[in-house]
Amino acid sequence: MFIDQVTITVQAGDGGNGCCSFRREKYIPLGGPDGGDGGKGGSVELQTDPNLSTLIDLRYQKIYQAEDGKSGRGQQMTGKSGKNLIIRLPPGTLVKDVDSGELLVDLNQPDQNFISAKGGDGGRGNLRFKSSIQRAPKRVETGWPGEKRTLFLELKLLADVGIIGFPNAGKSTLISKISNARPKIADYPFTTLVPNLGVVRLEEGTSFVAADIPGIIEGAHEGKGLGHQFLKHIERTRLLLHLIDFSDPDPKSILDRYHKLQAELKNFSPELFKKPQILVATKADDPQSQKNFQDHFASLVELNPSVFFISSLTGEGIQKLLWKIKEGLSNEGPTEEEQIIKLFRGREA
Repeated sequence: MFIDQVTITVQAGDGGNGCCSFRREKYIPLGGPDGGDGGKGGSVELQTDPNLSTLIDLRYQKIYQAEDGKSGRGQQMTGKSGKNLIIRLPPGTLVKDVDSGELLVDLNQPDQNFISAKGGDGGRGNLRFKSSIQRAPKRVETGWPGEKRTLFLELKLLADVGIIGFPNAGKSTLISKISNARPKIADYPFTTLVPNLGVVRLEEGTSFVAADIPGIIEGAHEGKGLGHQFLKHIERTRLLLHLIDFSDPDPKSILDRYHKLQAELKNFSPELFKKPQILVATKADDPQSQKNFQDHFASLVELNPSVFFISSLTGEGIQKLLWKIKEGLSNEGPTEEEQIIKLFRGREA
């Protein structure tokens, strides 16, 4: 099950109380105060784990509480600090404060840490209050309470290339041919119900991460269909592959689908719409596709100079497409997402 949004409450541990104690050794008269400080409360720490890909582990537990610090003791002994509570999250998780709406951190790096709730400090024991005029203080402090926050966690997948298109455009078939991903493939709409990630390798030392999202339909930005739930997962991508099924017997609908999907991207996010795109005509093994491609080639080039005609069934045109993707990614220069490729390589092992 793919879960990409959860709301949780994090409660850091309270600090331990300070101790009121006096030395009572037989041969040390007027020994004075020796009460120790309380221990610090444990913090709630968020940590990215490359082996995770969804937030499903956090779906059923809503409250996370770190350990309280222990109270101080006599003989100047400080109480034991509470253990930090570590919550592991997949890379690409946005952490927002529900009350203020503030974005606290974007966990987009491998093994990244963030203290979401800080543990309370321990209270001071009476030893701390000894002075030249107060030789036997009985004053102590109680431990400070730990922070408490309600967090909204939202996962946005980290990928270099996003594969988009209407249902049955051949997105799942393509990613299964070029990468290690094994999505469900069938001849009916909305076969893909969750995003799929795959590592694409061209040659030694050359690879990128591709993301295939569920098919988009007209009105997706308003909440129609399935794709609108996952458009956010391609917001981090550097390049988009727009797949169009050219086997449709109605040639007029081919360009209509192109313009409709572009409108959905623009309405959902102008920044997403501005990302570089490669237009991919699919199902080159079909005679109808070949005819439609010849008839519409001039119009396609006007819309997007980067046009490729491929068949995931026979492999026609795929290698040229992959090298074009590599060229497009190289022209943009390295970004932080490239570091995530190593993480996905580890998943394959």
